[in-house]
Amino acid sequence: MSVTIKTAREIEIMRHAGKLLEQVHDGLSKLIRPGISTWEINHEGEKMIRELGCVPSFLHYNGYPVSICVSVNEEVVHGIPKQDRFLKEGDIVSLDAGLMYKGYHSDAARTYGVGTISQEAQRLIDVTQQCFFEGIKYAKAGMHLHEISSAIGRYAEKFGYGVVRDLVGHGIGTCLHEDPQIPNFVCKSRGILLHSGMTLAIEPMIDIGTSDVRWLDDGWTVVTEDGSLSAHYENTIVISDGEPELITLSK
Repeated sequence: MSVTIKTAREIEIMRHAGKLLEQVHDGLSKLIRPGISTWEINHEGEKMIRELGCVPSFLHYNGYPVSICVSVNEEVVHGIPKQDRFLKEGDIVSLDAGLMYKGYHSDAARTYGVGTISQEAQRLIDVTQQCFFEGIKYAKAGMHLHEISSAIGRYAEKFGYGVVRDLVGHGIGTCLHEDPQIPNFVCKSRGILLHSGMTLAIEPMIDIGTSDVRWLDDGWTVVTEDGSLSAHYENTIVISDGEPELITLSK
């Protein structure tokens, strides 16, 4: 495992990349409504990224065909937008987006309700977001990586939710996916020691039902094995001696 420690200059570039991605997510959030196609969300998201002078991180990454992952209801991650797939009242939708600015990536995901959603669905979205914040209580120099993982997993399990084990968070920098891998579940080992200057994308993926998932025939879309709802929440962070800096979230 080779975990990169970013210089002050690199962190400044990534900080700007994160702020730009936050602008994209703010714009995407305003698009969510019944009747919009998942393709339109992708189209508008890519347009926003390019208008900011950046490159979509996901487009053609390992063959992924679009710029914004749009995952609906039981789709955990990597949903591929389609022109004939329309959001409906009561759906939940996860938007995962990344961009590259001056050679450095930022990565973030949000889950939204479409119109009026059930209390059960809203609780899943809220708990998944809070899982992230429970985890980053341990995201500081001198702590160990799997303390983040275990905090995420324990919080989700208090609600009886399934924590996806087949997909994890990751380091990030000049590559979209760098070491280390960051599980979202309770780990037996402590994991690596965290150092100031590490940049991580922490992303709980939480299911109302089973933690088991499967891949659809498109080779990308991951769905819950039992068809239950899934939510996703992610930010890119910088490890420091104190509290971590959330470079894709300022409010």
